[in-house]
Amino acid sequence: MHDPTKKGKDPKEARRVVTASLIGATIEWYDFFLYGVVAGIVFNKLYFPVDDPMVSTMLAYGTFAVGFISRPLGGVIFGHFGDKIGRKSMLVMTLMIMGVATVLIGLVPTYDQIGIWAPILLLVLRVAQGIGLGGEWGGAVLMAFEYAPKEKRGLYASIPQIGLALGLCMASGVVALLSSMLSDEQFLSWGWRVAFLLSFLLVVVGMYIRLSVMETPEFAKVKASGQEVKLPIKEVITKSPGNVLAGMGARYIDGVFFNVFGVFSIAYLTQTLNLSRTDALLGVMAAALVMVVTIPLFGRLSDRIGRTRIYFWGSLLTGLSAFIGFWFMKHSDGNMLIVWLSIIIPFGVFYAAVYGPEAALFCELFDARVRYTGISFVYQFSGIFAGGLTPIIATYLLSKGHGEPWLICAYVMFAAVVSALSASWIGRRQQAAVQPLQSSARRA
Repeated sequence: MHDPTKKGKDPKEARRVVTASLIGATIEWYDFFLYGVVAGIVFNKLYFPVDDPMVSTMLAYGTFAVGFISRPLGGVIFGHFGDKIGRKSMLVMTLMIMGVATVLIGLVPTYDQIGIWAPILLLVLRVAQGIGLGGEWGGAVLMAFEYAPKEKRGLYASIPQIGLALGLCMASGVVALLSSMLSDEQFLSWGWRVAFLLSFLLVVVGMYIRLSVMETPEFAKVKASGQEVKLPIKEVITKSPGNVLAGMGARYIDGVFFNVFGVFSIAYLTQTLNLSRTDALLGVMAAALVMVVTIPLFGRLSDRIGRTRIYFWGSLLTGLSAFIGFWFMKHSDGNMLIVWLSIIIPFGVFYAAVYGPEAALFCELFDARVRYTGISFVYQFSGIFAGGLTPIIATYLLSKGHGEPWLICAYVMFAAVVSALSASWIGRRQQAAVQPLQSSARRA
């Protein structure tokens, strides 16, 4: 029988855990980003009907941001119990919460039907989505990271990260398919709801797979030795404040860039450049498909070259690519190949250099006793300003720039510099911690 405290003894179980983490993460990200995909093209019309299109779009993105604001709450709650009870049970709960909330969003009546209760219900369900995803991400990457051989932790932890790409691809693809098959009237009337109701089937599949996996070896050791921390969040903040701040800084470019190219770009292409909704969604979907390959590639490179080195240069290149991508979008003259490449190369390739090694980078900041809480707090709390506010900020900067995207690109570059410096600090700190151990080994 497999002993969960004996790490690496059962490679088959490790593969099963990684697969379960990937499938569950894909479903969660599909649910979460589906909201973002339709926020600027549906919710602004049906749930926030005001005369100024920019105001209605910003209101719709406001409820999108609420999901990011509630994510730290989910991270702290599920991180706490994940560090005390176990990773697996928390992942089952987060998947259920996310799935139910997404299906209910697909059933909420419009503003014309129930008035102010429509945006209120949308807001409440978005909070539930945020809480569910807040606990999901940390548990999914931990299951993979803590089952991985030490020399392959970057690769293993990057595989659940592919769930973001697959989830975004599915969300964009389903909406694009419905948008192309239906008239605008049909799509706005009921077509968009189908994408949310499909979540029920995905959750059933994900739940079946997740219930079949075992607890991670590292946490099994913590439980067996009785080393659980009474209050993990207190331990994280008081014992590792530098790691928390550096992790949040490193996360900045991830949240900003993803939401500029994965969420805001759809509204920019359709409302500013007057391209079709389907064409814009197909560009994002194609970039997400490319990420399925590039995310594990950069995760594996981080095992060989070094996580902080990949993250440092990945952050700077990602920031610079925003200027190039938006320049080509703006000067594409409606050529869809140019538009798609303007999204695919920055988003599908350069962004993966950040997102691929990110999970392992954060996991290595914290001890196994508080790791679920630590990485969830860093990832989700920083997501408020790094991700949730980005579509609102981008919409505002586009307005201040009179339709020109360069202020948005400057904001992306600022985030890139902050993340690069944070990754460099993490690398220097890790190297300083290793040097005394190496000196002791040489003396011995």
